[in-house]
Order: sequence, then structure tokens, then C-alpha cells
Amino acid sequence: MYASREDIGYDFGDDSKVRSKPIKPNPNIDGGWAWMIVLSSFLVHILIMGSQMALGILNMEWLEEFNQSRGLTAWVSSLSMGITLIVGPFIGLFISMCGCRTTAIIGGILNALGWILSAYASNVHYLFLTFGVTAGIGSGMVYLPAVVMVGQYFQKRRALAQGLSTTGTGFGAFLMTALLKYLCTEFGWRNAMFIQGAISLNLCVCGALMRPLSPKDLREKYVVRSDSEENRAKALSHSTETIKSNVVCGEEPEKKEEAANEEVLGGVQHIEIGGKSASGRSMYGLRLFKTVSQLTITVRKGFALWYSSYFGAASLFTNRVFVAFIIWALFAYSSFVIPFIHLPEIVKQYNLSRQDNVFPLTSIIAIVHIFGKVILGIISDLPCISTWNVFLMANFTLVTCILTLPLMQTYIGLAVVCALIGFSSGYFSLMPVVTEDLVGTKHLANAYGIIICANGISALFGPPFAGWIYDITQKYDFSFYIAGLLYMVGIIFLLIQPCIQKKQPREKSTEEAQV
Repeated sequence: MYASREDIGYDFGDDSKVRSKPIKPNPNIDGGWAWMIVLSSFLVHILIMGSQMALGILNMEWLEEFNQSRGLTAWVSSLSMGITLIVGPFIGLFISMCGCRTTAIIGGILNALGWILSAYASNVHYLFLTFGVTAGIGSGMVYLPAVVMVGQYFQKRRALAQGLSTTGTGFGAFLMTALLKYLCTEFGWRNAMFIQGAISLNLCVCGALMRPLSPKDLREKYVVRSDSEENRAKALSHSTETIKSNVVCGEEPEKKEEAANEEVLGGVQHIEIGGKSASGRSMYGLRLFKTVSQLTITVRKGFALWYSSYFGAASLFTNRVFVAFIIWALFAYSSFVIPFIHLPEIVKQYNLSRQDNVFPLTSIIAIVHIFGKVILGIISDLPCISTWNVFLMANFTLVTCILTLPLMQTYIGLAVVCALIGFSSGYFSLMPVVTEDLVGTKHLANAYGIIICANGISALFGPPFAGWIYDITQKYDFSFYIAGLLYMVGIIFLLIQPCIQKKQPREKSTEEAQV
């Protein structure tokens, strides 16, 4: 098993030249403004992921309003959840060009607009566009920056910070379920969505709190991390050297491009200084040209970083363990989403509505989910514990619960399984940590964008698939069995690929010794 980036994946930088220099840590790394970033991310998870976990309430309202099949109606929730995650790689491009703060503020406006427009829906297909696509894209533009910023601001307590911030999903699922129930009962589902849209404008405030770190601070953070991992085992040293050489080759043209860009801006500044006697209109034109040039350079640099991460010499897809991680993500998320969307219907089918109204099963998942994220984060930050091992154990527990849930037909049995689902699904707080260990801080935005895109595909097809199976069999049992088996396939990929990756350098070293 693996414990660090050197063990799991690749090291994207050579710190041998800078390791000897004493680095004064930034007070905002692991402290100071970093905790405001955690608060911002926490609120984002409440307003976005918490709201999506409570969509089972609106799903029942839509079934009654539009009289469509369960499979078709479930597409509304699935589109919203799926698109939030699927747009991850493209949001990574926005972050590279505009930064996390601007991306999140624009996303907050789009998300609120999607909720408000959905209040005027005349059919399910209208909701596909307004709630599924518009609100989904807006959610994705806020969610990815919220995760990436926590990764940038924390070094020693990354798992705990991610755990605390992502507990917002559990709090949000609990609060939003109660809020949407109340709003739908008192004002109807249309007014409930309108009010929720107004509440979602607070995402813009969360985005404004995402103050970016300077490039110097990010370099210092990376050097500190490299020093702390110096004495750890490097099982994949051959792969690391290969990727380093790729990155060095990729950085040479980038440096040349930066020099050319500086020359262009320097020429513009020289013209501007030398032309002080020119007319006001000419000076305005020069300033406008300078602004456009700076914007163009920023866009080009952002696109170059985004493109190199996916298709360049240092492509993330050359990391085999990361590819296995993507395959796992394709199957995993639907197993968590399906219970949230269809549990209200399952409770109704088993005639357990009276007990569920006292304490909803989805609320049990949400509350225990909070403790799961924090506890798993604390355990993973212990020096003697591998984050990778904790991640895998939580996955095994969750897939067991998914396969067991259809066997429970009493409220107590369902409540116990839901509690275990909530706790084990706390591994979501470890996903950004594992991703950062795989690829490094520099590539975190693009890499995590790919992972949540795979999660989004899983969330997109999972609930409609479960609804389609129900329409055929009049049972949800097969939906959970198939989802659990596919989830198990993803976990097997996580187990097999690191073993292959670890074995290759050993084989090569044996061959070299024989020569």
C-alpha cells in the first residue's frame, strides 16, 4: 500500500536545488486565513452538495406534478449532480485562466439562476435545462475551487481540513432536507425552489473569501512538503525520474513563451512612457491594448497549463495509478447517490413512512457522514497511518453496505445500514488528499477535475438506472446489487494497479544487476 506521493504516483518537481535553503513558512499555510478558506468550503458544501443530497424531496413533488415515470423524473436530479462533477476538467481551465475566486463567484450566480428559473417549469424537460444544466454548471464552478483552495492552503493537516470542510455535505443534507420539506409543505415546491435560489446567492460570498496564494507561497508549500517526505520510501523512483524529465522538457518552451510575453508588455510600456505627449485618445488606446495583451497572456498561460496536464509530455494519464483511480471513480459515486434519491420511495414501499417522518433515513446518513469525514480525516493525518489504506478500508465498508441494504426491510435494519453508509462514505474527504498525493499541488485542480468528472458520470447514470430497473421489476433490489458489484470492480482496479506499478521498478533493477 502507499502512504505518500512518492509511493503512490509521481513527483512533479525537482527540489534538490532549493532544499538546502531555509524556508520561512507562510503564516497562512495551515493557519490564519487558511481557516477562512475551510469555512468558505464548508458553506459551499452545505449549499451545493447538501442541497443535491436533499433532492429526494423534490423528486417526489415532481413525480406528483408531472406524472412521468420514475426513470425519466430521476434524470433531473442526476443531471444536476452529474453535470456539477462532469464539468470538472473544463472548470480546471477556468481556474487556470481566471483563478478560483472569480470562477466561484460566476458559478454562484449561475447556480442561483438555475434554481429560480426552475420554479417556472412546465414539464420535466424544462427542468433538464434549467435545474440539470444551468444549476449544475454553476454548482461545478463553485465546488471545484472550494476543494482546490483547501488543498493549496494546507500542508500538515490536509486530511483534517478537507474533512472539516466537506462535513458541510452532511450538515447540508440534514438541514436542506428539513428546509425543503418545510418550504414545500408551506409554500409549494415552486416557491421553495425560488427561495432556495435566493439562498444560493450566498455562494458568491463564499467565492469572495477564496483569497489566492501567491506563486511564491505555493512554491514554499511544495518545498516544505518535499522536506517532510524526504525520508519516506520511494518505490516508484523510475517512474518519478521519467515524469520529471518530461516536465523539464515541457517547461523549457513555457519559459521561452513567458520571456516573449514580457518582451511584448515591456514594448507596450515603453511606447506608453515615450508617448506621454501624444493625445489622450492615443494614450487610452495604448492602455486598452496593454490590458488586452495582459488578458491574452493570462488566458494563454492558463490554457497551456490545462492542456499540458491532459495532453502534454507530463500528462496526468501517464500515471497508471491515477488512471486506476479514474476507473474507480466511474463506478463509485452512484452507489452513494442512489440511496439518497430513492430511499424516500423505498420507505414508502415498505410502509415505514411513519417512522421515517420521525427521523428520516437520509438524515441518518447525513449526520453520521459528518462524523465519518472528521474521524477519517483525523486518523489519516496520524503519522503512522496511511491515507491510502484508510481510503480503501472505507470503500470496502461502503460497498458491503450497498449490497446489504436491499436485505433490510425493517426501519431499525435500514437505519443501521444507513448509519454505516454515512460513516464509510466519509472517505470523500480523503479524495482530494489522495489526488494531491498522486499528482502534486500544481496539478491538483486539473487532476481532481478529472476525478469528479468520473464521479459525475457515475452520478448521472446511477439514479435513472435504478429507476429504470424499478419500472421493470417493481423492486429496487437489483439496482443496489448491480451498483455494488460495479463498485467492487472499481475497488479491484485500485488494488491491482499499484501492485503492478510497484513491481515494475523492482524488475528493472533486477535486470540491471544481472547486466
